[in-house]
Amino acid sequence: MRRGTRAVRERDYVQPDDEQMGRLRFAVFRILIVAAFIVIAGRLWDLQIASSAEYQRSADRNRFRLVQIDAPRGIIYDRHGRMLVRNVPSFAVSIVSAGLPEDEEARAVVLARLGELLQMPATAAESASDSGAPGLRGLSGLSIEQILESRTTGRYAVSPYTPIRIASNVDRQAAFIIEEEHLELPGVIVTAEPLRHYVDGPLTAHLLGYVGPIPSERVQAYVADDVYDPNDLVGLTGVELTQEAYLRGTKGQKHIEVDVYQREVAALASQSPIQGDSIYLTVDLDLQRAVEDALREGMRKANSAVGVAVAMDPRTGEVLAMVSLPSYNNNLFSGGISYEDYARLSQDKRRPLVNHAISGLYPPGSTFKIVPACAVLEEHVVELNTRLLCQGTFLLPNKFYPDDMSQAQKFYCWRTQGHGALNVQEAIQHSCDIFFYRATGGYRELTGLGNERLAEYATMFGFGRPTGIELSGEASGLVPTDRWKRQTYGENWGTGDTYNAAIGQGFVLVTPLQMLNATAAVANGGTLYRPQLVYKVVDAEGQPIRVLEPEVLGELEISEQHLAVVRQGMRDAVTKGTAWLLNIPTVPVAGKTGSAEYPAVDEEGNLLMDEHGYLPTHAWFAAFAPFDDPEIALIVFLEGGGEGSQTAVPVAATILRHYFGLPQPTPVPTRASAGG
Repeated sequence: MRRGTRAVRERDYVQPDDEQMGRLRFAVFRILIVAAFIVIAGRLWDLQIASSAEYQRSADRNRFRLVQIDAPRGIIYDRHGRMLVRNVPSFAVSIVSAGLPEDEEARAVVLARLGELLQMPATAAESASDSGAPGLRGLSGLSIEQILESRTTGRYAVSPYTPIRIASNVDRQAAFIIEEEHLELPGVIVTAEPLRHYVDGPLTAHLLGYVGPIPSERVQAYVADDVYDPNDLVGLTGVELTQEAYLRGTKGQKHIEVDVYQREVAALASQSPIQGDSIYLTVDLDLQRAVEDALREGMRKANSAVGVAVAMDPRTGEVLAMVSLPSYNNNLFSGGISYEDYARLSQDKRRPLVNHAISGLYPPGSTFKIVPACAVLEEHVVELNTRLLCQGTFLLPNKFYPDDMSQAQKFYCWRTQGHGALNVQEAIQHSCDIFFYRATGGYRELTGLGNERLAEYATMFGFGRPTGIELSGEASGLVPTDRWKRQTYGENWGTGDTYNAAIGQGFVLVTPLQMLNATAAVANGGTLYRPQLVYKVVDAEGQPIRVLEPEVLGELEISEQHLAVVRQGMRDAVTKGTAWLLNIPTVPVAGKTGSAEYPAVDEEGNLLMDEHGYLPTHAWFAAFAPFDDPEIALIVFLEGGGEGSQTAVPVAATILRHYFGLPQPTPVPTRASAGG
């Protein structure tokens, strides 16, 4: 009885504790449930109410894009409306870095496949190991990885959602394959873009130039303009560069929706771009082609590696034709030139990428004599009828040993038997060196012009500074002075230096365009114009917004009487002097020949000379026509072409006959050298 009662009491004693623990557990569970719901509710409130705007913006950034639409560049025409450059459709490949896989291995697979399709290195290591392979890599030879890094780091880094152009002018088949494999190539997009096509390629390459990516060292200047971004293509040389503000147009915008692969799925709104203005050049395409043909043939006959021919209207400064050979095909640069092609062009010793008409610096030889001829007359060093004797040679005494003729320096005229006594007009006609030696540098009783005054007149003619033509890369040339020689060589200027400068030798350096501009100033009566290439600019509707107006750089402070004497001397050079090969009966032409010596060495470093001990010469010829009312001025230059009277004059004759619509004559035998 006691045992049973004790068991019942034990059960009664334990039961309340179990119930209490159960209630406690249930209460804790309910608290946890409530807390969980509170957390969930709080999170939902944060997501849907407190931070909804921020998350919506983040989602929109992943989903929507505001992208720029590049404006088609303006078209370029010749003066008669013939198209020189146009836009053609092409494919470009870009990468949105935010769309690439985050996993490094997966990312590497995407870039490797893209590099395979585009025939360009995917990584820096591949670029270094295969730098000579052709492809679409562009001038810098960067890999895809390097391009992405250069555009996503630094001060001007683009947004991760901004497309970064990897390659332009992509092969059509490669573009289609990339589109087909877009699921395996996330972040890679293919777009259609206009590509510059230069209709005549090498014929106008030095005039038009080409476009390309903004050079890294100039990104800051372009981006600061607020109309460019680092991915833009801009004019890099020629008219494409100097007329960039007109040609570039105004970009448009497009609001689009993209999928997870960064591909456009819908266009929500857009603002169309405005095409760039079109430019009409002063150049006549037919004349340009005729000039190139004549120059190429003249170079072949003279065995010349480099040649220049430029035609200008002396009444306005309009450039009618400009040819520099060798040239290059600027279409190679459209969409990015291959490393192989660029290396070939840049390593060519003839420098085909250089426009020698404005960048080549050469001694002008006897074509320069028009400057001292005007100067000695205007300064009354000699008068119209003053005659100076040329006996072929003369000795300039050494100033330290004036009585010791063994110390004297011998100077020569190109005509070893001499010209006899000549006045200025006859000196130009026959291109007499000794006349200009004496008139400019002085000799015995004749004081001479002196180099300082010669330099002043040369500067007046436009030498020693750029002409200001609308092209990039123009050189200034060199008008040497006593001060210049002391600063450069640590030596004083001598009379012999003045003699050499008087005939366009020694330290004098000019560009062919400078020599042409000086000739045009003599032809038109003393006005020095800025050479111009842009004839007019019209907008997309064809309305003119800029029309050529002749721009005067200066007036020659030379009397019309003295200019007339120089012009007549140039006319006599054609009718009965050094330029007799250009004597066209139906069109009176005036001209001045030139043969400028220059130092050249062979492969072993030995100075090149002919059997008479003379250095090789550049061939020059400057001309204008018709003589009484000039409408065209012309310069012809053949590097290492020999005597201008024999090699440059025939080129000019062919060009002028084409310009005036005259038939080309049958070849005539040449006679003995006429000098100059």
